[in-house]
Amino acid sequence: MNNPTITVIGTGIMGAPMACRLAEAGFKVTAWNRTLDKASALQDRGVTTAGNAAEAASRADVVLCMLSSGPVCEALLMGDDGVIAAMRPGSTLLVMSSIPVEMAVAVSKAAGDRGVDCLDAPVSGGEKGAKEGTLAIMAGGEAAIVDRLRPLFACLGRVTHVGPSGSGALTKLANQLIVASTICAVAEALTLAESGGADPARVREALLGGFADSTVFRQHGLRMVEGNFQPGGPAKYQVKDTSTALGFARSRGLTLPVSEEVDRLFQAMVEHGDGDLDHSGVILELQRRNAGGGNSA
Repeated sequence: MNNPTITVIGTGIMGAPMACRLAEAGFKVTAWNRTLDKASALQDRGVTTAGNAAEAASRADVVLCMLSSGPVCEALLMGDDGVIAAMRPGSTLLVMSSIPVEMAVAVSKAAGDRGVDCLDAPVSGGEKGAKEGTLAIMAGGEAAIVDRLRPLFACLGRVTHVGPSGSGALTKLANQLIVASTICAVAEALTLAESGGADPARVREALLGGFADSTVFRQHGLRMVEGNFQPGGPAKYQVKDTSTALGFARSRGLTLPVSEEVDRLFQAMVEHGDGDLDHSGVILELQRRNAGGGNSA
């Protein structure tokens, strides 16, 4: 596909920088967002604003969906008035949001019934990865579609074809369990170190390059040390993903005890009003639990 026209649906924390990178690479990009101002703010980066998602999708070769949740995707994409119904046969739908596996399969089927190619291709790497074009992209669907869109994916990061429809969504759930568990482990380690009198910043520095090092440790450990919880990945979305993953695990007859405890910790964080903070803010929940000598609240 030579220089396809692209419509980006959803220009939040992740969608906005992704749309800008595509426009800066020379693609013709139109963006739609429920809050129109968020899309309009991208005009000076070469992104055209659309007032109606379905209408914008009807003119695109590729529709890239980067919305906040499965229910939001379902409401916008599906149905007689949805984006899929408006898309041209032969065009391609990229669902890069994190959605349930079953929904990814259903969306792919609805697209196929319309003659539209579809990939579930969620991403990992956060706002930083979206801005720098270093996202890990997990693509489920036909390998030929992935290959055709490699020039587009190259602007955003590194794409891996992981299997048939639904596999991308499933891989993202696996990713989120690793991320959420690691964030909690980093938070516990820094809380322990500070409780014993060590400087958390120096502890983090000392562990860089060792077996405990990771992207999560480097980025989110620094957030915890600095107390900077401006959201890159809000905790409320972390809960959405861990809960979805555990629901899928139960449907497969699996018990995931570590992930279940991690999910409870993030659920408590959200219930205490911190759902809009970055998920590294889970350290605040640990501090609440350990206030007053370490007794759990």
